[in-house]
Amino acid sequence: MHNILSIGRREFRSYFNSPAAYIVITFFLVIAGYFFTSNLFLMNQANMRTLFGIVPLLFVFFVPAISMRLIAEEKKSGTIELLYTYPIKDSEIVIGKYLAALGFVAIMLLLTTVYAISTSMLGDMDGGQVAAGYIGLLLLGAAYLAIGVFASSITENQIVAFIVALSISFVFFILDKILFFLPLSLASILEYLSIEYHFQNIARGVIDTRNLIYYFSMIFVGLLLASHALSRRRGD
Repeated sequence: MHNILSIGRREFRSYFNSPAAYIVITFFLVIAGYFFTSNLFLMNQANMRTLFGIVPLLFVFFVPAISMRLIAEEKKSGTIELLYTYPIKDSEIVIGKYLAALGFVAIMLLLTTVYAISTSMLGDMDGGQVAAGYIGLLLLGAAYLAIGVFASSITENQIVAFIVALSISFVFFILDKILFFLPLSLASILEYLSIEYHFQNIARGVIDTRNLIYYFSMIFVGLLLASHALSRRRGD
């Protein structure tokens, strides 16, 4: 645990040592805020549905941008070899970096709570449903991050890591959008595999065990594959 926390703290600080983190946060808030205020002023509706509808799509693009450097940069700069000289397990490297990125995503979501506060001041807001929606967004971001960490672990090029993570994330995002093209037997399987399908279930205010199992399974598999990729490199 000490190794994980040390790596996580170092990685988390490195995010804010460059302007890139502030640029990502600013763009994310501007885009999310645009859709929220459009719903508020153009449709005269004060609710969080628009925000919860657009953030899952934004995550498809923003989370790979957050995760692409995590391991790929270490490989390219050669500092991953320095980490190998310490008594640190591959899984500890992966989890430490993952938790740092998850903290970054959590901060992004925390900053959007200003929209929830605005909604509560302007109209009736179901606090329990909004809380469930934010829990769902955090789990959604965590799952996308696991995909991103895996993508970053298999290449030294950050752009390649971004494209791989974006492609995989988009596939999981779009699965429940193409169900009407498929036979019923296959549609039910793809619906369960769809990452947003489980988020929408949670955003309705009902946190079902099946949805939690889905997200935790995605996170576990993504981090396991990333650890395996690092193990193979260490073996080389």
